[in-house]
Amino acid sequence: MAGLTLGIDPGTRKCGYAVVRACGEPPIAIGIILIDDLDRELARLAGGYAIETVALGRGTNAAFVGAALDRVALPYTLVDERETTLRARARFFVDHPPRGWRRLIPRGMLLPDRPIDDYAALLIAERYIKKDDGPLGDFSKSR
Repeated sequence: MAGLTLGIDPGTRKCGYAVVRACGEPPIAIGIILIDDLDRELARLAGGYAIETVALGRGTNAAFVGAALDRVALPYTLVDERETTLRARARFFVDHPPRGWRRLIPRGMLLPDRPIDDYAALLIAERYIKKDDGPLGDFSKSR
């Protein structure tokens, strides 16, 4: 599996991640990592997949996660993560449509029944692959 991108949505207590090959394809791996387990889980992902680069969200705790990526020798690029939470919620409901009485509620008013940091990471990876850094324009930093 060559040419894989690891998207990371950094947070203070947890990080979402998604390993993707191309936009529109289902993720190869997706999940949420507790920040205390970050080094171990990044090493596991780096050892298990041929990750070419990491698209790291430019938000909360990005510097801490960037340092962890440096420790496991994964190159990364900071990517604007604005609006990814709202878009992740919409994407979540495409993959997991509401059932029962919840389908009667407008989707914009629904909240997912679990954290969606992994979906935000997926969108960050796809934004990087498409070279669309969102409202800020150019990517700010590559390592």
